[in-house]
Amino acid sequence: MKRLIITVGIYAATVLFLHSCGSSSNGELVGVQGRGKYFEAEPYGMVFVQAGHFTIGPSDEDIAWSQNSLSKTVTVDAFYMDETEITNNEYRQFVQWVKDSIMRRMLAKEGVEGFLLEGEDFESLDDDKRPLNWKTKINPKDETQKETLEQFYFPEQERFFGRKEVDTRKLIYDYYWVDMKQASHPRNRYDYEKQQYSGFAYNALGERIEVKDRSAFVLHDHVPVYPDTLCWVSDFSYSYNEPFVSMYFWHLAYDNYPVVGVNWKQATAFCIWRTELLNSTLAKNRDPLVHNYRLPTEYEWEYAARGGLDNAKYPWGGPYTRNSQGCFLANFKPLRGNYADDGASRTARVGTYQPNEWGLYDMAGNVAEWTSSAYDESAYRFTHDFNPDYKYNARKDEPVVMKRKVVRGGSWKDIEYYLRVSTRTYEYQDTASSYIGFRCVRDYLGSSVQ
Repeated sequence: MKRLIITVGIYAATVLFLHSCGSSSNGELVGVQGRGKYFEAEPYGMVFVQAGHFTIGPSDEDIAWSQNSLSKTVTVDAFYMDETEITNNEYRQFVQWVKDSIMRRMLAKEGVEGFLLEGEDFESLDDDKRPLNWKTKINPKDETQKETLEQFYFPEQERFFGRKEVDTRKLIYDYYWVDMKQASHPRNRYDYEKQQYSGFAYNALGERIEVKDRSAFVLHDHVPVYPDTLCWVSDFSYSYNEPFVSMYFWHLAYDNYPVVGVNWKQATAFCIWRTELLNSTLAKNRDPLVHNYRLPTEYEWEYAARGGLDNAKYPWGGPYTRNSQGCFLANFKPLRGNYADDGASRTARVGTYQPNEWGLYDMAGNVAEWTSSAYDESAYRFTHDFNPDYKYNARKDEPVVMKRKVVRGGSWKDIEYYLRVSTRTYEYQDTASSYIGFRCVRDYLGSSVQ
């Protein structure tokens, strides 16, 4: 059977209201009228982090002698950040959406009516590009649907104890994004004298392509969305963690625990899906707002983790990992061979420990977090001091060292050093583990300075 993928386009909608002054014009510059007033409510489950400047880099001695950061004052724009790490239940919504989308597309392809939107607006579109009709319910008991959906489950010889389960290998998310950095390069700008584009760009696989029009900057990729649950076994040698393979992502007991087993590409795809989920709803309500969810840059992450407390060693501000009562302030590996003394032997429910001054939970410990930034030991030396960032889209044939992404915050299995707000480390973008998760940020429209 051919692999089925769901095509989701990320679009930007700009609504322009034109007002004709007519005979009432007084000849003065008054701007376009009738545009209304802008108001942005704080997004659900997110915390506002106001714009400001801070000093990145070590707040204490570099005990690892890593020499991969230096002190430098930078300015970061305002943004919203998830109050906690993305949980199993939140990520499960993404998985369920992809599953339902594939099922609907399969039924539509087999000619089952009601699963594609009808109307004049869609007559010119092929069935594989026509939007799905989410109002029609999937009915596994219907004989026509049952026969079509049978191929979506594990074949009988692969079923454990005869249980009929969704084949998670088929959960592929196909997505697009716009590469503004390539579009802004001087060689790729539109030549108004020749009235054409020139230059070259790189697609999502790192392959060089000729720029013929703006579509060269619309990158396409696809990624399996189901977490690597086997990481609970593969991450540890001679250790019993098998129950977490089948229980951690799906059992009700772990709904509010941070999702793990998600690599950098999966976390990025989740952000794009979340963006489309919101913007498609806004479009239905004729709302012109277009919001963008993404992974934080490592500089945004550090700024948020510091909670407005410059030169602090940890997110809570103090120089120690215990409070005045001797209780540990985060979920990490506090003592040799002792993971449980901080209250959790593995991951803990998100929000178990106290938040920092911004109101953000678990910026140290529990699970380490992916950022959008590529890892380079000398990045602090060449990045700008205004909204600094370093991204690199590694080509498929490039060495793995070019596929490193910055990971911040430390985890339940890490020692105290990795909990420090200034500690930089990395993981490879296609690697999933039992101790790395993520959270999203959303751009704030306007200006808010400390």
